[in-house]
Amino acid sequence: MNDHFTPPPDDTAPDTRPHNIEAEQALLGAILYDNEVQDRIGPVLRPDHFYDPVHGRIYGEIARLIESGRLADAIVIKDTMASDTGLQDLGVARYLALLLQSASDSVSAVEYARLVISLGKRREIIRIADKMRAAATDAEPDMNADDLITLIEGDLYALANQAAGRSYIEFSESVRQSLEMARAAHERGGVSGVTSGFKSLDTKLGGFQATDLIILAGRPGMGKSAFATNSAFALAKLNHPVGFFSLEMSAEQISTRILSDRSGIKSEDIRRGKLSRDQLVELEEVGQEVAGLPIFIDDRGGQGIGRLCAQARRMTRRHDLKVIFVDYLQLADGQAGPGANRVQELTRITTALKGLAKDLGIPVVALSQLSRQVEQRENKRPQLSDLRESGSIEQDADVVMFVYREAYYKEREKPSDVTSHDYVIWQQEFQQIETKAEVIIGKQRHGPTGTVYMGFDAAHTRFFDLETRYEHA
Repeated sequence: MNDHFTPPPDDTAPDTRPHNIEAEQALLGAILYDNEVQDRIGPVLRPDHFYDPVHGRIYGEIARLIESGRLADAIVIKDTMASDTGLQDLGVARYLALLLQSASDSVSAVEYARLVISLGKRREIIRIADKMRAAATDAEPDMNADDLITLIEGDLYALANQAAGRSYIEFSESVRQSLEMARAAHERGGVSGVTSGFKSLDTKLGGFQATDLIILAGRPGMGKSAFATNSAFALAKLNHPVGFFSLEMSAEQISTRILSDRSGIKSEDIRRGKLSRDQLVELEEVGQEVAGLPIFIDDRGGQGIGRLCAQARRMTRRHDLKVIFVDYLQLADGQAGPGANRVQELTRITTALKGLAKDLGIPVVALSQLSRQVEQRENKRPQLSDLRESGSIEQDADVVMFVYREAYYKEREKPSDVTSHDYVIWQQEFQQIETKAEVIIGKQRHGPTGTVYMGFDAAHTRFFDLETRYEHA
């Protein structure tokens, strides 16, 4: 059966890479004999899965003919591949006849296809390993080990996630998926994605949607990190694993915020140890309660975006993450190379994060700072134009939200003389807005924009739902 063996590139030593020529011959013969076999294996089998390059070219021609609606039997292949030098060397008619003699039945062909694919992947693993060794041995002096790991992980992730289904989706299947989403949204009170942790925001967004890049932007002091931490905690309480990349706060600071939120003890008091014995006991009890929540924190600062994405893929493979948070964009390294400006770096970062969301099939929520130009306006509520100088953030994002708290600016207007009439007026006005916050939805690719009004507890760095009311843009 094995009348043909392609010599390895180095003729001085046998090629020990895993392969099975007989399985390849039996599989090709089965497809030539019955083109309907291709319908069962075509979506997952590729020419580069074959060890023998001639076999790969024969399969590629068979697939091309079948996809164009033509018959792909030995007679047709003999004509269309008459100029293939590798096949000519073997004797075109003779070798195609051998393939037909080697043909398996259609049921066995599927198993042979799985074997060919598996062996092809094993050879690819060997290629990646060789590439890793060469890269580690011959790396440029300025390339560190983490860069090498990121380089190799990209290849491994691509290999691990090669499509294992059809290359297209029939309309009936997409309709079924849409109906399932609608039923799920109906059963969950309008939430078709995973919850944001806030009912008022879920009503507007339908939750965080799979594959979406969600930008949460605002000036410093608005509470972006608090919002992300609150949302991550709410998701984890529902047993939705969360990945949290904190380029600014440490893991300890994130945990302190969660403990403050859950215990009701001011985060400032926790940090300074200003606790009664009862409060300390309560805090320890809360710590035991939340310690097992599925929140996975990477708090390494200044990470390259490639390394961050590689780590996110690892986390998702191990823990089946449902949402990823990145706090925040401007602290990541875009790895745009020498001479690149900050706008180009941010473009690389947002493009990579959008690709990550699509690859993993989960929402990625990325926080973003806004420039000082916001504070030069009388109305300091952020708007989409404030992102125009920040690379392709607005373009790549599926949702853009802004956090705004008027109390932050009002507090800076506090009169120094607390006995003055101006102070009394200021205090009255400040008390009316102290616990109010706005989440302004400036862009939503598949839904409405507008403002969601929320509450904010500064002492416990916690956002909370108010009575739902909307102001449409």
